[in-house]
Amino acid sequence: MLLRLAWRNIWRQKRRTVLTASAIALTLWLSLVMRAFQEGQYTHNILNSAKMGTGVVQLQNPEFKENNSIDELLPASEAFISDIREIDDIDYLLPRIDSFILAASDQRSKGVLLSGINPIIEDAYSNLSVRIIKGEYLSGESTGVMVGEGVAQYLGLTVGDDIIFYGQGYQGQIAAGLFEIKGIVHFPIKEMNNQRVYISLVDAQQLFATGNRVTSWVIGINDLSKLQLVIQQLYDAHPNGVSIRDWRDLSPELEQSIVLDRVGGLIMMYLLYIIVGFALFATLLMMTLERLREFSVMLATGMARNQLLRLIIIESGLIGLFGIAVGVFTASPVLFYFYHSPIRLTGEMAQAMLDMGYEPVMPVSLEPALLYEQIVVVITITMVSLMYPIWRVMRLDPVSGLKGGIHAH
Repeated sequence: MLLRLAWRNIWRQKRRTVLTASAIALTLWLSLVMRAFQEGQYTHNILNSAKMGTGVVQLQNPEFKENNSIDELLPASEAFISDIREIDDIDYLLPRIDSFILAASDQRSKGVLLSGINPIIEDAYSNLSVRIIKGEYLSGESTGVMVGEGVAQYLGLTVGDDIIFYGQGYQGQIAAGLFEIKGIVHFPIKEMNNQRVYISLVDAQQLFATGNRVTSWVIGINDLSKLQLVIQQLYDAHPNGVSIRDWRDLSPELEQSIVLDRVGGLIMMYLLYIIVGFALFATLLMMTLERLREFSVMLATGMARNQLLRLIIIESGLIGLFGIAVGVFTASPVLFYFYHSPIRLTGEMAQAMLDMGYEPVMPVSLEPALLYEQIVVVITITMVSLMYPIWRVMRLDPVSGLKGGIHAH
């Protein structure tokens, strides 16, 4: 009975109900679309940044994070990694040796970050071969090196020249070797261009005398929403003796930039909701004040006060639900369309993203949490807006209310 009565009451003033619900729906629509594009872009950037270097997750020796020492290694054996291969949500599993070493030509020398990689698996994950601007990509059997464009320019070397490496190997051994430059790699990030050098994993293990060991196992996943599940499964597979680092730990600068941008978006969203909150509060207040005499009659004729309060709450909830339903119904087709057909950028912005190795698109996230978040905000605003009208009804004296005017308090 209360639900039917509440439904009838909110349509007494059709224009006011429609305008209030429309304001909620519009704000919900804008917030959903804005947050979906934001979170989609964040995921896009995280995955692309991971492919350029760190991966989404890395398995390392617990001591490697502190000192990056070539002595802190993990096994590269199939026995060590077999349980991890069984995790369905892992799309790529890459063994690597990363260590700083001195690179030299006849005239100059420079400290570089040398990465020993499996060329085939690495290219499948990061498309490293497309960054070759001169020479060729490493094959599975070739003994050679690919150097960053900045490194080659600094050392005065080109394809076909020899480069010398000298540094510390495993457990104090000398790491020294002479390699032919097979290819020159261009990165859009200056620091990578001036520092990165790649050799095959087999050559790196021989150079550093590590045996069948690696500094890290790099894990790539395409669905970032499965990250926490993957990490838990990794802990189950290796509960001790292995450090599991996700992209936040590996790329703190990227996480900070995302947090700052997300805060800006949330501030804009909550400003919209504050405006709508005032409109909703005004509507609920008017619905209460203009009906004080009606409420007094209902109380005087025997209606319990708690039933009256429930009636007001139901009326407010119906307006909020109406706005939520319209907002979700109108936003869903837009989000599904752009999820399957993301906006493709053009011009200078597109070229800049292509140079970074990113696909020039604006993807959309369809994470259910985004919808739940907006619904919770609308419900919270409705509850807050109800506090004063409920307080007025709780203090309402039926006799004074029947007199109306200034007596209704």
